[in-house]
Amino acid sequence: MEVDLTVTGHRILALTGPSGAGKTTLLRQIAGLAMPESGRITFGKDPWLDTANGIHVPPQQRHIGFVFQDYALFPNMTVMQNLEFALPKYHNQELIGHLLEIAGLTQLIDRKPHQLSGGQQQRVALTRALVREPDLLLMDEPFAALDPDMQLQLQDLLLRLRRERPFTVILVTHDMGEIFRLADQVAIMENGRLIRIGSPAEVYLKDQTEALFIYGEVLTLERTTEMLTVHAWVDGKIRQFTVPTHWGVQLQPGTKFTLHYSGADVEVRILKT
Repeated sequence: MEVDLTVTGHRILALTGPSGAGKTTLLRQIAGLAMPESGRITFGKDPWLDTANGIHVPPQQRHIGFVFQDYALFPNMTVMQNLEFALPKYHNQELIGHLLEIAGLTQLIDRKPHQLSGGQQQRVALTRALVREPDLLLMDEPFAALDPDMQLQLQDLLLRLRRERPFTVILVTHDMGEIFRLADQVAIMENGRLIRIGSPAEVYLKDQTEALFIYGEVLTLERTTEMLTVHAWVDGKIRQFTVPTHWGVQLQPGTKFTLHYSGADVEVRILKT
């Protein structure tokens, strides 16, 4: 793996690319959970890894939080016990209560993971990562296994928590809507290398060489002689777009869809009717 990456300020960096490109491995190396053959990782002025000088700061001494796709909660512990286990030695008990309230978990503190829905488990995982008050939050496809409504709720929660206490986020994702909604920067990774980095608009819209996917739900249809005007719920807002009239058979009110843009080609794919 050969990666030269700098994230400045309290930004959200989306890391994307095909499966097997090395995205999760890179996150684990930043966290100190995996060791590269050679390299250097610094956070601010603090060296976390410098193989040439024999420096390797252990994971517990790196001021980070890590949210996994599979939640990684302790099954024999309650919600509160999962949070307390993650706390540093000198912790802020008031912070736990505050985060529980924001995440909507106050009434669930005595439940164990198997008694929670997937969305509730992921809220616990996110809250557990943040009780440590990290400067850097690493997230490995944290919303991929959830339904679209729950994805939006948890994305909103992440943004709200960052407004209260800014921190840097590196997020592995394949979801184009998630990238545009959350990320300040996006980096595309292939075969262990970064092939492109910039703002989402710079990376995906400037040259329009990459495919784009827009997900939504049809609200209304308006037909004209040649075109169909669609009002749809996309990323928490009502959007309007026009498509050929023959698409009206597929795009009925209540239909969930994805529009696939690749260069000049446009294709509609129905997710659920």
